[in-house]
Amino acid sequence: MKNLFSINKIGVAEAQEIAESPNQAHQHDYETLIVGIQGKLEHFVDFKTSTVEAPLVSFVARCKAHRVSLQPTNGQFNMWVIRFKSEFIAETIFQLYATYHSNANIDLQTGACFNRLNELCAIMNDEMKQPVPDLSIVRHLLSALFIMIESERKKVAHQGTDLNIHQNETFINFMKILEENYRRPLGVDFYAEKLFMSARNLNLVCQSIMNQSVSEMIETRKLTEAKSLLTSTNKSISEIGFELGYNEKSYFSNVFKKKTGQTPTEFREEMRKLL
Repeated sequence: MKNLFSINKIGVAEAQEIAESPNQAHQHDYETLIVGIQGKLEHFVDFKTSTVEAPLVSFVARCKAHRVSLQPTNGQFNMWVIRFKSEFIAETIFQLYATYHSNANIDLQTGACFNRLNELCAIMNDEMKQPVPDLSIVRHLLSALFIMIESERKKVAHQGTDLNIHQNETFINFMKILEENYRRPLGVDFYAEKLFMSARNLNLVCQSIMNQSVSEMIETRKLTEAKSLLTSTNKSISEIGFELGYNEKSYFSNVFKKKTGQTPTEFREEMRKLL
């Protein structure tokens, strides 16, 4: 992708054309946001397949292997596909990666609030059709779009109490620190200290929101990156393990197989066939 930003509206005809074309798992060097007004997505992302029905949003971070199948609902299909470079809205990228860390697709509620997302996309689309689009306007609209999506996501997640709001803020801060440090061989105490809380309380927050311990979250993030490196680079298993804080190849391979059911080599071979 050469441009910093692009937006396209996908209707029934375009969805059918995409469905009839070869559709293998692939990767992009840009971020992708899908705002679904009508229709369904069958989405292979984060190495698993799920089906989600509009109204929906789906965020796919750059370099994530994914494959999408578009399906009309009652003969109707209407979705916006927004593509942008990370540097176009750099201040939001950390939050996006944290929010969509474990689930690329989010169901939303119908109604006036969701309709505003459609309206914002239409305004961005109109601006991009101008002879000389003003990207500063588009950037502000995209920021507003993500703020509104986050507001709607919280409503669906029923994060209404002060306790849950505090937990969510703690979790997002933890995810930001994790994103900056997951390649280092650091344990729970490091992250708890950075957040000025006990390891026990940080574990409680992660268990409440993700049903995983801090250690499991760290391991999950490492393995997600390992999958990306195995898929997108020719680095050796040892190099990838060392880059992610595993000093021994055998230990990295054992952890990877325990979590995924495959050795790193088996996973790489399978993904290369897919891609």
